[in-house]
Amino acid sequence: MRKGTFLELCELLSPALKRQDTQMRAALTIQKRVAIALWKLAMPDSYRSVANQFGVGKSTVGVAVMQLANAIVDLLLSKVVTLGNVQVIIDGFTAMGFPNCGGAIDGTHIPILGPDHQGSQYINRKGYFSMVLQALVDHKGHFTNISIEWPGKVHDARVFKNSGLFRWLQEGIYFPDYKITVGDVEMPIVILGDRAYPLMPWLMKPYTGAPDTEKELFNYRLSKCRMVVECAFGRLKGRWRSLLTRSDLSQTNIPIVIAACCVLHNLCESKGETFMAGWEVEANRLAADYAQPDTRAIRRAQRDTLHIREALKASFQSEQGNL
Repeated sequence: MRKGTFLELCELLSPALKRQDTQMRAALTIQKRVAIALWKLAMPDSYRSVANQFGVGKSTVGVAVMQLANAIVDLLLSKVVTLGNVQVIIDGFTAMGFPNCGGAIDGTHIPILGPDHQGSQYINRKGYFSMVLQALVDHKGHFTNISIEWPGKVHDARVFKNSGLFRWLQEGIYFPDYKITVGDVEMPIVILGDRAYPLMPWLMKPYTGAPDTEKELFNYRLSKCRMVVECAFGRLKGRWRSLLTRSDLSQTNIPIVIAACCVLHNLCESKGETFMAGWEVEANRLAADYAQPDTRAIRRAQRDTLHIREALKASFQSEQGNL
């Protein structure tokens, strides 16, 4: 990040990071502690390597990372990872080809070292230990809701159904009550998911099986808009490459650090910070060691949901015919 963004971040976090000098030694400045922590989060380097880079002890690096992560979660998470202007998001997805859409959802696995307790619960379908980050993003790939509670063995649909986001969507309190008419069907604000998610009146997912031309067009439109969440995960891990190597933090601290990285992602994206091509290359190299598990399709659906998806499918086809 640029110096201005870095200094602004230090200022925002200063209430939580202020340290008093002791008679024994002077406290590290806020700027130095933030720089140490950001470097560790951005690089897959060892604690020893980062300690040598900054001329501090190895334990100081670990302390700096958790001080920064806790400060970010306490002071910035609820302000930065938030829904924002829903109409702007809807307009953004409409321009991309999907009407009345408030976000795209997906999960990604963050590799960790095997925990001491209930280790088997953390082994995902690719055979490595992980925690699941579930995220909803807007049309620009900014995180608007995150959940980091579940071990890697748990299916995306179960993570979703046990999240606060699911409850709020089910109760109709997450988005404004804004409906559009598609054909002769009323459609609320929806989110977009892949085949692992349940089809709901407020969650659209692709058709499975051998699709016809109309279904293919629907799937294409949905996939094109849903790509924003996959890109967001790519940029999150490209900037904060420590998420691509097995974290040696405790089960309590891992979710805090992942959440802090999501906040930092939003800050960098909203400030227009440069995302360098080399980061993606490095991220892809690191990610190759920990491939993402395949998603298993869920086919259950409510009847009224099917009506909404069928109406959208017909609408997309008629638009295509009018071009």
